[in-house]
Amino acid sequence: MTRTILSSASSEVVIGFDEPFCIIGERINPTGRAKLAAAMKQGDYSSVAAEALAQTGAGAHMLDINAGIPLADEPRILAECIELVQSLVDVPLSIDSSIVAALGAGLEVYQGKALVNSVTGEEESLEAVLPLVKKHGAAVVAISNDETGISSDPDVRFNVAKKIVERAADHGISHRDIVVDPLVMPIGAMNDAGDQVFRLLRRLKDELKVNSTCGASNISFGLPNRHVLNGHFLAMAALAGMTSAIMNPLHKEEMDGVRAANMLNGSDPDCAAWLAANRPADGARRGNRRRRSSG
Repeated sequence: MTRTILSSASSEVVIGFDEPFCIIGERINPTGRAKLAAAMKQGDYSSVAAEALAQTGAGAHMLDINAGIPLADEPRILAECIELVQSLVDVPLSIDSSIVAALGAGLEVYQGKALVNSVTGEEESLEAVLPLVKKHGAAVVAISNDETGISSDPDVRFNVAKKIVERAADHGISHRDIVVDPLVMPIGAMNDAGDQVFRLLRRLKDELKVNSTCGASNISFGLPNRHVLNGHFLAMAALAGMTSAIMNPLHKEEMDGVRAANMLNGSDPDCAAWLAANRPADGARRGNRRRRSSG
């Protein structure tokens, strides 16, 4: 089975169909977070540090680092954040930018094998990003859209993913180092968004034999009770073949969706992770026993 190996300075994470679902923490991202964006633009990375520690403490296997701030020096900020985060936590990172210069700056300071987020099927993106990925020996997220935009037809999105895999091979990049994002659309705006993704994930696994990821919270955009919906989506996506997600590890509902999928997929031996996360604490169990005996 396909295994995508990422690393920090001294640890590895494997994304694969026979591996536990890989949780990539999403919260080091200033998009839609005005206070975080302002602080990062001014060189105040205290919130970045706090988010890194909180997410890894909650169980994230990797962290996504994004510094997309309007009118800011994104290459410098991204590189500084990567250096800071790597000094605090020992997990691989996803270097997230639409600006090639920022990706390059991040890769220059990165210690280990990074995940570059991302390349699209657009010619300009392919020609700029793939050589950078090859140069630094990184892996890359392949986003299933091209010059025509995001298709509502999952077969078209599959063909874009296939094109990226083939073009990456031309640059000497193995399909093992391609992690496809099938593009999750909001279910509140597109009623078959979930079904589209599940169909596409099965084809990515069976035909292209590539690992996959997504921005998990996209599915619930605009709807109430988002974390419950995200958790159910993650479980269903994992069972359809998704092997990682950029998600929020601080919410139990979402983490329980991943833990349930791992257990049902056979990636949680003896249900150990599920039991550890869901058994009541010893004190609570003792209290329950006392209440039962006194009743």
